[in-house]
Amino acid sequence: MSLDKATVARIAHLARIRVPEPDQEALVGELNGLLGWVEQLGEVDTKGVQPMASVVGAVLPLRADAVTDGARAEAVLANGPETMAGFFVVPKVVE
Repeated sequence: MSLDKATVARIAHLARIRVPEPDQEALVGELNGLLGWVEQLGEVDTKGVQPMASVVGAVLPLRADAVTDGARAEAVLANGPETMAGFFVVPKVVE
């Protein structure tokens, strides 16, 4: 896939990034280089390679899957500007 200046301008517009006209031509080359590198990754033979979540063989510790209330209601409610009877007070949004 190859990008042109108009496509780069459209991408910048969609991303809400202001790219001056003179800089767009430089971005065309950079983005085309990145896309070429990604296409090269598709050529790599990955048959027999196991998917992995990390490059190191670490095993994450597991914890018991137990439902708790957290026992921190007061600490959580302290983050709100106004509370009443154990709940946050918010403005009415439905008429």
